[in-house]
Amino acid sequence: MTDTLGYLESFDWSDTPIGAREGWPPSLEAIYSMMLASPLSMCATWGAEQTLLYNAGYAPFLAQRHPAALGRPLPEVWSDVWNDIGPLVERVFAGEAVSFVDMHLVMTRNGYEEDTWWSFAYSPLRERGQVMGILNVATETTAGVAAARQRDAAERELRVRNATLESEIVARRDAAHRFARLIEHLPVGICYLDVTGQLVLRNPVFEKFLPDYPESFSTFEKRGRRWQGFDAQGEQLAPEDYPDARALRGELVTPGEEFLLFRDDDSAVWVSISAVPLVNRDEEPAGILLVLDDIDQRKRLVLDLERRVALRSADRNALWTLSSDIMLRCTHNGTITAINPAWTAVLGWREHELLGSNLIDLIHPDDVASTISGARDLAQGNSLQRFDNRYRHVDGSYRWISWSARPFENMINAVGRDITLEKERVAELEAAQMALRQSQKMEAVGQLTGGLAHDFNNLLQGITGALQLIQLRMQQGRLDDLERFVATGMGAARRAAALTHRLLAFSRRQTLSPTIVDVNRLVADMQELIQRSVGPSIHVAVVCTSDAWAALVDGSQLENALLNLCLNARDAMPDGGRITIETANQRIDERAAGQKGIMPGEYLSLCVTDTGTGMSTDIVARAFEPFFTTKPLGQGTGLGLSMIYGFAQQSGGQVRINSEVGHGTTVCIYLPRHDGEGVANSAADSGALAPLAQPGRPATVLVVDDEPTVRSLVIEILKDLGLAWIEASDSTAGLNLLQSTAHIDLLISDVGLPGGMNGRQMADAGRTSRPGLPVLFITGYAENAFMSNESLEPGMAVLTKPFSMQAMAASIEAMMKIGPQSRT
Repeated sequence: MTDTLGYLESFDWSDTPIGAREGWPPSLEAIYSMMLASPLSMCATWGAEQTLLYNAGYAPFLAQRHPAALGRPLPEVWSDVWNDIGPLVERVFAGEAVSFVDMHLVMTRNGYEEDTWWSFAYSPLRERGQVMGILNVATETTAGVAAARQRDAAERELRVRNATLESEIVARRDAAHRFARLIEHLPVGICYLDVTGQLVLRNPVFEKFLPDYPESFSTFEKRGRRWQGFDAQGEQLAPEDYPDARALRGELVTPGEEFLLFRDDDSAVWVSISAVPLVNRDEEPAGILLVLDDIDQRKRLVLDLERRVALRSADRNALWTLSSDIMLRCTHNGTITAINPAWTAVLGWREHELLGSNLIDLIHPDDVASTISGARDLAQGNSLQRFDNRYRHVDGSYRWISWSARPFENMINAVGRDITLEKERVAELEAAQMALRQSQKMEAVGQLTGGLAHDFNNLLQGITGALQLIQLRMQQGRLDDLERFVATGMGAARRAAALTHRLLAFSRRQTLSPTIVDVNRLVADMQELIQRSVGPSIHVAVVCTSDAWAALVDGSQLENALLNLCLNARDAMPDGGRITIETANQRIDERAAGQKGIMPGEYLSLCVTDTGTGMSTDIVARAFEPFFTTKPLGQGTGLGLSMIYGFAQQSGGQVRINSEVGHGTTVCIYLPRHDGEGVANSAADSGALAPLAQPGRPATVLVVDDEPTVRSLVIEILKDLGLAWIEASDSTAGLNLLQSTAHIDLLISDVGLPGGMNGRQMADAGRTSRPGLPVLFITGYAENAFMSNESLEPGMAVLTKPFSMQAMAASIEAMMKIGPQSRT
C-alpha cells in the first residue's frame, strides 16, 4: 500500500483534464488530501470529463485497471458496469446524493467476470454552487453479504454522513472535523491515534468491539489486551508485534490481518485489523489509523470449510491406503510421483521401487503406442473412462489393467483394476466359440460333401456305365443298342450339369445374364405351365399389382425359381389345395430391412403362398441349407430352396419364408427395383457383321484351357467347322501367343487358368495389341463379378460348362461373324 500511496501522491496530473495539482481549486485539493490520508476506500471525479481520483484503499477494487485508471474518465474505467452505475452518476450530477447497500455488480477485475456486492455513497462535489464531481466512499461487501442488517443501518448512516459531508465541503469546514463525522457512521471500526499514541477519535463500531481501548497508548500495557493475534505458524503474537504498535513505529500493516477478539463475557469474535501510519503534507508522522472489520461469520465458515477439507483429505488418504484398486499419480510424460499400497498386492512393486521412474518402462511393448496416444488425450484435457493395457509384474509376467484417468493440475490421476482373469475368460470364450464355429462349419461341409458324393456317384455311375456298355457292344460288333446307351449317358450328364447349376446358384457363383424383366408378364406366361405341372387338384391363382416395377434379373433363372416354389407348394398339398402367386411393389424402411436382412430401398416382391401342411420354426431355419429336405428318400435333392436363395442373393435381393404348421407357407423373393436401361446380353450387339476368313486362308482360333480333354473337344469342333487352331494350357503361354505375330481371329479361353492370370485378365492384356479381338469365355462358374454380362466389353461372350457340342459350334459361328476394329 505504501507504494500505491507514493504513486498517488506523486502522480503528474498535468496531462489530465483537471490539470496540475498546484492549480486545483481548494475544495478539490481538500477532498484529495482527505482521501489520501484515509484508509477507507474512496474515489472522486471532477470536471465534465468525470476525471477519476482515488486513494490507496480504493486501488485494490480496480485490480488490473490500476494504475492506468488514475486520471481517466470514470465511464471508461468502469465500462463493464456503467449500465448499472451510470444512471446513479447522472443523479449525483443533478445534485442528488445517492447511496446503496449490498448492490450487486457483475464486473471483470481479474480477467474473468465475477459477482460482487458493494455498499457505497455518492455525494455531489460543488465549486461555487455548481456540481463539479462526485465523492464515492465504497466498501466491498462480497464476503459479508450475510450481514444485511448491519449494512442496512450503515447505508442509513452513510446517507446522513453524505449530507453532512456535502454541507461541510460547501462550507469548507475543517478537514479533520469532516473526517471525524464521516468515520463516525461507517460500518467498520475506526480509531485515530496521534503521533504520541494519544487517542484522538474512535467511532462507535470500534468502541463496540474494544470499549476499554486506552486513551493513551502508553497506558495500554497496564490495562491489558483483549485480542489475540497469530502468525503464519499459529504462534501467538507478542504485544510489540500488534498492528497499532507496528504502525506507531512507522510500519505499514497490510489490510486484512486477522485477530481473535475476546469480549467482556468471554465470548470471542474474529476481526480483521489494519493499521496505517499517517503523515502530513511535510511528510512528517501524524499518527496512525486503525481500521477494524467484523469477519467472524466468514472466518468461522472458512474454519469449518478447512475442517471439512481436512476430514475429506483423511477419508481420501484412507481410501488411497485401503483400496484394492491400484492408484497412480504421474506427470504427462509418464514420471511416477505417487502410488498406493495396492501396487504391491497387484503387481508386486513397492513404492520406493517406482517413485521417479517412468510408467512406460512397465508397459507391454505391444501397448506402448496406444498408451502414448491416450496420454496425449489426457494432456489435451480429455478424460479416459476406460483404457486397457498390460503392466509388468515384478516376477516378469504381465497383468491386464483397466484404467479410468483424468488430468488435474498438469498431472494425471488414474485408478486401475486388475482384469487379467476377465481377459483370460474372454479369450477362453472366444476360443470356444471359434471351435464351435469350426465344428459347425465342418458339419456343414460334411453334410454338403456327403450329399454331393451321393448324387454325383449316382450320376457318374449312369455315365460310366453307359460308356462301358458302348465299349463292350462295339467290341462285340453289336451296334443296334448304341443309341440307347448314348441317350442314357447323356441324360445322366445333363442331370449332373443341373446339379452343379443348383450348387452354383446356392453359392451365388452361377453365371447370370440379367435383363430388364417384366415380372407380371413372366408370371402370366408361366401360369399355364405351372398349372399343368401341379395337377388338376390344385388351383393356381395369380394376383399381380398393375403397376409392378421392373427388375434386372436373369429371366430364365427367375422362371426356374418360380417353378421350383410352385412344385414345392404342390408337394406340401398331397390332397389338393390352392397356390397364390403375387407380385407387389415394396418400399422397405430401415426397420423392415433389418428384419428381412436386406438394404433399405425399393423392391419388387414375388410371393408364392400355399394352403399346405406348413413348416415348423426349426424346419424354416434350415430350409435354405443344401441337401436338406423333408421329402422321402429319393424324392428330392434338397437343393431347390438353396438354389433360389443363392439366385436371389446374387441378384442383390433376398428370400424369406413365413410358415405355420397346418396353415400353409408363403415364400417371397425380393428383387431390387430397376429404373435404368437394359443391358446387352450377347456379344453380337457390339460389331458389324462381316466374314473374318480371308481368301485362301482359314480363320485361326486360339484355345486356352488347362484341361486337355476340354481343349481336344473344342479343337474337334473347330476341325468340323473348317477352322485352324492354336492351343495353350495356361495364361502365360496364351498371352505370349496373343502378343506374338501369329494370325488369330478368335480367342476361346477358360476363366480359371494357372499361370498368374485368369482368363479375363489375359484377354484384356492381349486386346491391348489386338483391339476388338472377339473373345468367348467358357467357364464352370463366374469367379468374379467382372464375368457378369453387365461388365463384359463389346466383342465378349460367355458359355457355361458343361455345354453341348452343338451349343459350342453355334457360339463359335456367332463370334466369327463379329468384325473387330483391327486384327493382327
